[in-house]
Amino acid sequence: MWKAGLKWMFLIIGTTIGAGYASGRELWQFFGHESGLAILLFVIFFSSSCGVIMKISRQKESTHYLPVLRDIVGGKLTGIYDLMIFLYLFTTTVVMIAGSGATGQAFNFSYWWGIGIMVIALLLLFLKDINGLLTINQFILPLLLGGLLFILLSFTIDQELELFSHWDEQRNWAAAFPFTALNILPLIAVLGAIGNKVKGSQEIWIACCGSGLVLGVISYVYNNSLIQIADELLLYEIPLFAILKGYPFPMFVFIGILLWFAIFTTAASGVLGIVTRIRDYFDQPLSLLVAVTLATMIPLSTFGFSTLINYIYPVYGILNLYVLTRLLLYPLWSRMEKKET
Repeated sequence: MWKAGLKWMFLIIGTTIGAGYASGRELWQFFGHESGLAILLFVIFFSSSCGVIMKISRQKESTHYLPVLRDIVGGKLTGIYDLMIFLYLFTTTVVMIAGSGATGQAFNFSYWWGIGIMVIALLLLFLKDINGLLTINQFILPLLLGGLLFILLSFTIDQELELFSHWDEQRNWAAAFPFTALNILPLIAVLGAIGNKVKGSQEIWIACCGSGLVLGVISYVYNNSLIQIADELLLYEIPLFAILKGYPFPMFVFIGILLWFAIFTTAASGVLGIVTRIRDYFDQPLSLLVAVTLATMIPLSTFGFSTLINYIYPVYGILNLYVLTRLLLYPLWSRMEKKET
């Protein structure tokens, strides 16, 4: 039970902590000053939504997201949101690939070297189908989360920051809605692909509550750190490197490698959602579908990492608010629909 629950928890976190989140760019885009309550609301909304998705996925014993999506948004809107999820997964995976290029540049490598390494790693990962992704999440994510939290807490202590000051100033609370909505859509795709592997409700409870709490703690500490260096963030495409600027170079290298793995796990989750969906139309090996998908993404990564996040993420955060509303009210409207039938 615990082992399976933690496996799904790491899958959820690995899907969420990508280039945008781990770099700090996504958090700063939505939160910033006066966002403590927003982050608390995010934890509640995120855990609840993941629980609903996993419950439906388990009931349907799904192998891709379409049956789950149909149950969430209803038959009339399924086609629209099917296309939106596909486009979301495609564009955000492009962001991850661009993020790998930006990470390479931070170490004075060519942008294309960073992209090439990402593409090759994804191709190798999917030679083992979905099991490769689940295995790497269990090994990489504890290191990533521990390293990221260590740096953020060290920065907090070094700068003598107060984690719980200004709680009377929470005017940005509404940011919880688009931020949660942004991160929920890819989880429908990824968790919809593993419904036939989830065995019990206890696994779901562990996965959803655990992932919400972990992401909430890291988001709060991370956002608090970024507030202190707000004036410097315009100079960095990856805000995390602004926090690291006073640290020894080995620490910079270690966190840079962990950041790349965060980008990698989210890119892998995005590719998983895409190829499990299109496999219904193309009866081809998973590795071939992955190769073709990545080949179409590489040219789009030239738009740049921060540019893609600044324009794409807020738009999806707003468009996905309907899905979030359906998930949060799922127990209510599902009872109403049963009464009508």
